[in-house]
Amino acid sequence: MSQHPLVEALREFAPYVHAHHGRTFVLSIPGEALLREGRRALIYDIALLRSLGVRIVLVHGARPQIEARLQAEQCHCEVVDGLRVTSTAAMTSVAAAVGAVRMELEALLSTGVASSPMGGARIEVTGGNWVVARPVGIRQGVDFQHTGEVRRINVAPIQAALDRGAIALLSPAGYSPTGEAFNLLAEEVALKAAVALRADKLVYLHPEPSAATPNQWSLATAREQLAHTPDDALFRAAVEAAEAGVPRVHVVSAQSDGALLTELYTRDGIGRMIAADGYDAARPARIDDVGGILQLIEPLERRGVLVPRSREQLELDIHHFLVMTRDNMVIGCCALMPYPEERMGEIACIVVHPDYQREGRADMLLRQAEERARSEGLERVMALTTHTPHWFVEHGFTQADVSSLPVQKQALYNLQRNSKVFIKTL
Repeated sequence: MSQHPLVEALREFAPYVHAHHGRTFVLSIPGEALLREGRRALIYDIALLRSLGVRIVLVHGARPQIEARLQAEQCHCEVVDGLRVTSTAAMTSVAAAVGAVRMELEALLSTGVASSPMGGARIEVTGGNWVVARPVGIRQGVDFQHTGEVRRINVAPIQAALDRGAIALLSPAGYSPTGEAFNLLAEEVALKAAVALRADKLVYLHPEPSAATPNQWSLATAREQLAHTPDDALFRAAVEAAEAGVPRVHVVSAQSDGALLTELYTRDGIGRMIAADGYDAARPARIDDVGGILQLIEPLERRGVLVPRSREQLELDIHHFLVMTRDNMVIGCCALMPYPEERMGEIACIVVHPDYQREGRADMLLRQAEERARSEGLERVMALTTHTPHWFVEHGFTQADVSSLPVQKQALYNLQRNSKVFIKTL
């Protein structure tokens, strides 16, 4: 009998509650998200993150609110290369719009309505002159006046606010040491804050509905994707953040109800994520990976695809394994068993979890196993298979006789399995 869906949900998100507790997340919320009817649910979800122990720096935008204020006051501002030229008169409108958005956010985060998800919660929201800015200046002959860029983030007061459990609220405005105020891009404020605070995650919320398929990319893959969409300013900021060292950068819909929580508390999420350290890169296996490897390979052992391995044998051989993990779950593995006297290694136990197949992970495992073989001075690798001969041929292996195997491996060859032998010269 299957468990209640709630039980399964609790089991899935509980590890993330533990993993995220005490971590620093910078969330960038666009002004468009605060104009839609579902804004209360989104803000409640952000407050829920804080109640689960996440240290939150919330950066809000105000682009549509500024546009509306400027139109109402009949104040025209030129936009050049995506930057608004902010005159002294326009800066007054900008300040009013940003202040109004900030007040609304503070009010929503203070809501303790019994029927809301945050009923009874007491969450402090605080802010200050924490963003030091400088003027953009004159570019290509255009004086941007009060349009600025982030010079630095004052980290100490933000850390102090986070230490006492408050949500630190940053606006798209900054101040110079001489007392001038500047209109800033919220995306840049979020990026600079995440880097300065050494945040664990930077989450860019965007005003569009969720994409049909979530994506998790390495930094290299994200750069390639950006080359095809150079006008995607938000994704460009996400890539820049990853390049600056933020470990995980997420781009998530602010319009789809629950998307933020789904992205952060489920294994595959619902948005786009860039991992600065290579999300799916294989690493050497550790002894605490044994249980995960066993769960991965046992279904194939029962079907006769793999030769059964005992836990004891796996523990002895664990230093020969590479693993791919997704949030501490082993989703792929591969072993390289060396035969140094023959300068040959055996590629064995290439397995990828069914949910993560057809995305090139087996290819990546093979490549990294081959790189390890080269680093160990091996000249050839071999593989024995009963089910995937064509895959090995596609990856440069050629079929060989059992007599081509190392002597020690020949002695262990199972005639009943009648595995085909494939060899590749490195």
